[in-house]
Amino acid sequence: MSQVPARSIAAKLLRWYAAGHRDLPWRATRDPYRIWVSEVMLQQTRAQAVIPYYQRFLERFPTAAALARAGEEEVLACWSGLGYYSRARNLHKAAGLVAGGFPGSYDAIRGLPGVGDYTAAAIASIAFGLPYAAVDGNVLRVIARLTNDAADIGSPATRLRFRGIAQRWLDPRQSGAFNQALMELGATVCLPRAPRCGNCPLSAVCEARGAGRVSQVPVKLRKIAPEKIAATLVIVKRRGRILFWQRPAGSGRMAGFWELPSPGQLPEVPSPRVTGVFRHTITHHHYQVTVWEADIRRPLRLLRWLAIEDLDSIALSTASKKALRLAGVAV
Repeated sequence: MSQVPARSIAAKLLRWYAAGHRDLPWRATRDPYRIWVSEVMLQQTRAQAVIPYYQRFLERFPTAAALARAGEEEVLACWSGLGYYSRARNLHKAAGLVAGGFPGSYDAIRGLPGVGDYTAAAIASIAFGLPYAAVDGNVLRVIARLTNDAADIGSPATRLRFRGIAQRWLDPRQSGAFNQALMELGATVCLPRAPRCGNCPLSAVCEARGAGRVSQVPVKLRKIAPEKIAATLVIVKRRGRILFWQRPAGSGRMAGFWELPSPGQLPEVPSPRVTGVFRHTITHHHYQVTVWEADIRRPLRLLRWLAIEDLDSIALSTASKKALRLAGVAV
C-alpha cells in the first residue's frame, strides 16, 4: 500500500483544482439547502444530466420551507425523469425537518432521511467547512489506484478503510475544496476506462500506474446480466384528454405515478395504430416499448382521463413521457 505523504497529495490536488474545473451550478453556492439538493440528485446520476433538473427544482422550490409546503405529487412531477424516486420522497420528508434552519453538524445532517455517510460529509465540508472526507464511487476508484489496492470496493469493509485513507489525506483547512477536487479527479481524469493518466496531478505518486496495473484496479464488480423485455403502451385521446392509470400507494418506488395503459388493461384495442418504438432502461431491465394509438369506447373504471394541458404538473413515468413525445404530445 502507498505511503505517499497526505500533505503532498492534498497540495497537488488543490493546486490542480484551483487551476480549472467544471463549472457546475452547485459549486457557486455555500447554501446547505442547495448543496443538499445537488448531492441527492447526483447519487447514481451524471452531473451533466442533473443540471437541468437541479435548476428547474430550485426554481420551483427555492428553499427548504417551499419544498416542505409542496405536495408529494408536485415534488415527484418536478423530479420525474431523474429516476430513483425514493431520493425525492426522502428529500421532501426531510425538508420539513430543516425548514426552520439547516443543521450545522455532521451527525445532525447524517440523521436526515435519505442521507448517508457520503452525502453528510459532502454537505458538512462544502457548506460548513467541517473536516469530513466525502467518499463516493469516483473517490473509491482514485484511492484504489493511488494505493494499488485490489480489494473489492463493493465491500463495506473496503469502503470503510478507504474512507479512513481519504480522511488522512484531507486538508482540514480546505475540506470542501479537497473533497470536490478528489471527486472531480475521479469524474474527469481517473476514469473507469481509459483513464487520462497524462493529465493527472497525482500520476507521479500513483502506485497502480507505477506497477502497470491501472486497468486492473479497482476490482470490477460482477454485473447482473441484462434482461430484455418487450412492452406496449396505448395512447387513447379524447377531447383534449388522455387515458391513464395511477400506481397505488405502497406499490414500490413508482407509487403515485401516472402511467399509460398496456393493452391488457383495456377491454379491447380495435385497430391500433403503431406510432413508434423506443428503448427504456431501468437498472438491468432493458425494455423495447411499442407505442400504439387507439380509440376506446368504454375504458375500465380504474383508468382516468387527464387533460393534456395539465400533464406538466402531474407525476408521469419516464416511459409514458417517451411514448407521448413519440405521438407529438409535449411533456
